[in-house]
Amino acid sequence: MRGGTIAVIGGSIAGCAVATAVARAGAGHVVVLERTRGRLADRGVGLCVHDERAVELRASGALPAGIEAHRLRRRRWVVRDDAEGAGGRLLWQQPFPFHSYHWGLLWRGLRESVPGTVVYRQGETVTAVEAAGSGTGGGDGARVRLAGGSVEGYDLVVGADGYRSVVRAALCADSRPHYAGYVCWRGNFDAARLDELGSLADPVPEAVTTVCFPGGTCVVYRIPGPGGPRVNWVLYAAPPQDGRLRLDDPTSFPPGALTPGLAEHLDALLEREFPPYWRRALALTDPADTFVQPIYDLEAARTAGGRLLLAGDAASVVRPHNTSGAAKALQDATALADGWRRSESFEELLDGYHRARGAAGRDLVALARRLGRAQVERTPAWAAMDGDGMAAWWQGQLDGAPGIGGRAMTP
Repeated sequence: MRGGTIAVIGGSIAGCAVATAVARAGAGHVVVLERTRGRLADRGVGLCVHDERAVELRASGALPAGIEAHRLRRRRWVVRDDAEGAGGRLLWQQPFPFHSYHWGLLWRGLRESVPGTVVYRQGETVTAVEAAGSGTGGGDGARVRLAGGSVEGYDLVVGADGYRSVVRAALCADSRPHYAGYVCWRGNFDAARLDELGSLADPVPEAVTTVCFPGGTCVVYRIPGPGGPRVNWVLYAAPPQDGRLRLDDPTSFPPGALTPGLAEHLDALLEREFPPYWRRALALTDPADTFVQPIYDLEAARTAGGRLLLAGDAASVVRPHNTSGAAKALQDATALADGWRRSESFEELLDGYHRARGAAGRDLVALARRLGRAQVERTPAWAAMDGDGMAAWWQGQLDGAPGIGGRAMTP
């Protein structure tokens, strides 16, 4: 296939990767419509990519070289045990072959790699996507309706617009994110602030530390940042049961929006459950860098059809326990480019993409649900666990899956 007009709805990680992929594969005209007017690079949360996925994605061109990352080697599981000291008791260690990234730095690298032929339009809110009579490339196309009232026609519209996807609503309206029953508290802070803890020091800078407590877990790890290394943390637990959070619709409480009541709830949880060192470490986070994100998941009934295609979180919302979100979005872009080069029509392209990426998304959602049940909803008696018990517990979560971080792409 050569030529054709493509609209990519959403200009973050998935959107930039998709735009680059289809432009390089031979699309004639690619437009990215991103609703945010501000600096996407300011988003400071951390994420990880498995080393094997990174090798594959760099080879495909989906992951540009030169983006700063922090190497991680192992994962430590600890539980509060006052007799063992401020850092808690180490339950188990496992290999963790990942690199961590700062969301904004990763996005910036992807954005800078988008070919100059791609038109990237910020401040463009898409309110609806609908079938069109015909596309310039022949056959049915799709129309994009913008907030200002204008309508634009394209041969293909790619939804890279996240878990609230407008494109998914047009393709499979009954597929909506489902609340998992718990939330994650997120934050990050300057790693240099660890010096404020006095004689205590970050014990393993190249490890992810998972703090275990009844009804939840918290992962803590270093990431690169625009001003130097930062410490990123994600804490999974049930929300306050007093109605302070409305979770009937996909939402989040962004940095700076944490209410005093929510902050008090978090402080009480840390005081009650965390080893002193890790409680004090998380307390170094500025309120402006702390937020709450309810956990949802979703399997879209269709990932492609009718000249509409879904990528990243628009196609499948996977609980973060699987550590696969960024890799999956870049794999979606790679699969779309590969399919573009092999296909002779948009119909063939969309059918092949759905067969490949729909199954990949379903597998990731299923694994992350098991991880969520075991690490938050139905936690074991952590204090009674030893290394052998933890290893067996972990294999039970995987249930035959090779590991977390996503799977290798298949031709």
